[in-house]
Amino acid sequence: MSLEASLRAARVPPFHAMAMARRASDREATGPQVFHLEVGQPSTPAPAIAIGAAVEAMSAHPLGYTNAPGLLSLRRRIVQHYLEWYGVTVAVERVMIVAGASAGFSLAFLACFDPGQRVGVLEPGYPCYRNTLMALGVEPVPIPVGPATRWAPTVEMLEAAGPLDGLIVASPSNPTGTVLDPSTLAALAAHCRARGVQLISDEIYHGITYTGAAPSALAHDDSAVVINSFSKYFSMTGWRLGWVVTPDALTDAFERLQQNLYICAPHVSQVVGLAAFDAQPELDGHVDRYRSNRALLLDGLAAAGITDVAEADGAFYVYADVSHLTADSMELCCRWLDELGVASTPGRDFDTARGHRFARFSYAGSADDIGAACMRLGGWVP
Repeated sequence: MSLEASLRAARVPPFHAMAMARRASDREATGPQVFHLEVGQPSTPAPAIAIGAAVEAMSAHPLGYTNAPGLLSLRRRIVQHYLEWYGVTVAVERVMIVAGASAGFSLAFLACFDPGQRVGVLEPGYPCYRNTLMALGVEPVPIPVGPATRWAPTVEMLEAAGPLDGLIVASPSNPTGTVLDPSTLAALAAHCRARGVQLISDEIYHGITYTGAAPSALAHDDSAVVINSFSKYFSMTGWRLGWVVTPDALTDAFERLQQNLYICAPHVSQVVGLAAFDAQPELDGHVDRYRSNRALLLDGLAAAGITDVAEADGAFYVYADVSHLTADSMELCCRWLDELGVASTPGRDFDTARGHRFARFSYAGSADDIGAACMRLGGWVP
């Protein structure tokens, strides 16, 4: 018997940010210090009140399976969250708790699309949209965006992409930090609704914005699939917890898929997530730190001669044009890691056509590491 990957699995590219993180960890294991600007990993733990809830739950209760949609108390709190943050009313039946946003995307793509259908993905954009669609036999259709539209898609771009069955948008975006303003989001939602295109909105960086709050797609299209996560604003990456707001018509499909693929999200993580909603002052303090880190990184990159960057309205990344330094940002990022101990992510992850000109830097970590990394970049000779 031949032990080879399936053709479908063989076609899926690596997630280069995680590959770079592994390379950085391998370097660290041999002793040299590494400054981690490659992964969107908050350096802060889960909120203190949430950790306390986890300890109490593990001490006092058996933590087994929950219902497939998740703890009702957490789902009700998410309904309250949408009313408080967006003024949007969501039925609790439409809220499903998932094992991180990644599980939410898998469920959404399976519930919404059949093999061979065409789904628009923005480039630059989060690579796992494209890669997961490919793994499921769905065709990702690249929609290139750039500085002329502040890295945001337009209806004209969607029309130029040809017939679409779905569209994935993210606001704030990874890697550019672009926040879609209400009028842009409304226009995209109206276009999708008029043409029967299923809109999927990635809102996992909501709460981390610097020029005003990010609107939810649910304010403009009740039939959108909205995915959010406790990883970023709530600083809970390793707890693997997120949620999906599903359209009424797809609620049953999502639940059946969840039952079969994941059973439920981790029980203890759901307890922690519920408590984390009461930690907003602590979490907003993290956002203040990201804002300071953003200024530190932008100034440090500018001093190193890297000045052509996306606006970074939200999230915690800077997406920078490094074509004056290299024609291959993968090679450049490897050199920075090997020669300087600075880990960053090559743009190939985010844009298959133009990514060789770009690199992404995360400022989710400590200010000391960001400052030290920028000093090293500034003194580097290509």
